[in-house]
Amino acid sequence: MAVGWSRDGAVQDQIDAGVQDAVKLARSRLPDGESLTHCELCGEAIPEARRKAIPGVRLCVACQAELEKRQAPLPSINRRGSKDSQLK
Repeated sequence: MAVGWSRDGAVQDQIDAGVQDAVKLARSRLPDGESLTHCELCGEAIPEARRKAIPGVRLCVACQAELEKRQAPLPSINRRGSKDSQLK
């Protein structure tokens, strides 16, 4: 079903593009390589269970939580190609 001037499937294409962008962002934030034994920022020991659970971990839980608070949240509205965004 087309909405407004869009072609059939355009809305689903926008949804798919938003999901793909979110997945790409999440994958880019994953650690890789060898896990550190001590936090890169504060020097506290990283528990072995955390190092096994997350290969490539570089931060302790407290520093990781602080980093995630400061990261920009994902956009909640995908305006790529939306008719409303073209009118503003």
